[in-house]
Amino acid sequence: MATQIQGNVTSLTQTGQDAAAAPVIRTIGFSDLHRALQLGWEDFKAVPSHAVILCVIYPVLGLVIARTVLGYAVLPLLFPLAAGFALLGPFAALGLYELSRRRENGEEASAWNAIDVLRSPSFGAMLGLGVLLFALFVTWIATAQAIYIAAFGYETAAGIPDFAERVLTTPQGWWLIVAGCGVGFLFALVALCISVVSFPLMLDRHAGAGDAMVTSLRAVAKNPWPMAVWGLIVAVLLVAGSLPFFIGLAIVIPLLGHATWHLYRELIEPELNPQPLPPRPPRERKAAADFPANLFPWRRKGGA
Repeated sequence: MATQIQGNVTSLTQTGQDAAAAPVIRTIGFSDLHRALQLGWEDFKAVPSHAVILCVIYPVLGLVIARTVLGYAVLPLLFPLAAGFALLGPFAALGLYELSRRRENGEEASAWNAIDVLRSPSFGAMLGLGVLLFALFVTWIATAQAIYIAAFGYETAAGIPDFAERVLTTPQGWWLIVAGCGVGFLFALVALCISVVSFPLMLDRHAGAGDAMVTSLRAVAKNPWPMAVWGLIVAVLLVAGSLPFFIGLAIVIPLLGHATWHLYRELIEPELNPQPLPPRPPRERKAAADFPANLFPWRRKGGA
């Protein structure tokens, strides 16, 4: 009997410790969203060249996607591919979170420091959640294609004018817009709920992917209207950045990445007793002339 009571006490104590260790979520308002965007803009202005370098892949990728779509007569996928940036953005902004974290702590923030996220103890968890978001992206593209085929069959459009006429002036096109936007909203909602604070939490507290997603879901559940407005802001900015041949994403992606870090700070209470982490090993500066040898460091250590 005494052993059972002791076991129950131990279980309750452990449960209390787990509850205490769980991140404390604040209730925020619309003014906090504005503050997050404002601070994100300040971060972008402080390191604009670095942020653009990190995100230049997005406009380039967008142009490649557009050319591929036009070249292979799969024009209907152009908009779903552009909209899919919203699903991959939280993972792609990891380097931007690191820049904002370093500026917040008064540390050096440069392009070299941005890639320090690769040496984070929780990078494996971040990569796992990133794979999940990529799977969500692929599923969205496949679903968008299925919706288009259900509306128009397998017949391809003759060109942009023909495609625009089909979508904007026919009942099938109107159904496509409504169904596509509705389903796309559900995909975006899932991505928002599981990732709005997940990556910053893993970077800041080195949480596991499961704990980070649960915390993100709790944050959305506690702040449904501000999170809905945040999702709308993200969607509007991504559409605006995609319109001029995706070039605007070079500004929109860094802004949203930095702002997401500050939104995380608004949503999650700081740790009262943060656990000290071992310092990261210093990054070795390597000369460009040693590039081939750098690919095989074990050979250099062995004296080869």
